[in-house]
Amino acid sequence: MIDHRAIAVDLNNAVWARLDAGDVTEASPPEEREQLLYAAYASTHHWLTVGTVANHARGEHLISRVAARIGDADRALHHALRCLALVEANPEDTEDWDLAFALEATARAYAAIGDHPAATATIARALEATAAISDPEDRQIVEGELQREPWFDLPRA
Repeated sequence: MIDHRAIAVDLNNAVWARLDAGDVTEASPPEEREQLLYAAYASTHHWLTVGTVANHARGEHLISRVAARIGDADRALHHALRCLALVEANPEDTEDWDLAFALEATARAYAAIGDHPAATATIARALEATAAISDPEDRQIVEGELQREPWFDLPRA
């Protein structure tokens, strides 16, 4: 029997480790970029099999972040908006930090496609959502992610 949950977790953690290491970028060989993107999709696929709406939203977030990192801005925006729609439609099934992360990914994707006004407005919403996170440790994690590059030449305060 396939342990979808274990596979989803393992793939998710592996993708985040690669994102955190920063060793796959738009300049990486196509095979490396594709491998990272496919791993994010695979993790999400397994979450769709056994997870919750929150897991689905987090998978969309992961795909968006990978797509932005590897230079696929349109795909990044598509999945960021899916993440945001899932979180906004299901607040009872997600954590307070899910909204902040959904807005972070959306802002980053807008920046990646060059829509700086939309990115700036969405960052403002992300900061508001981050300030509303009840757990200080969760808030600090989101704040750290908001500081992390790439922001695609978006002027930041």
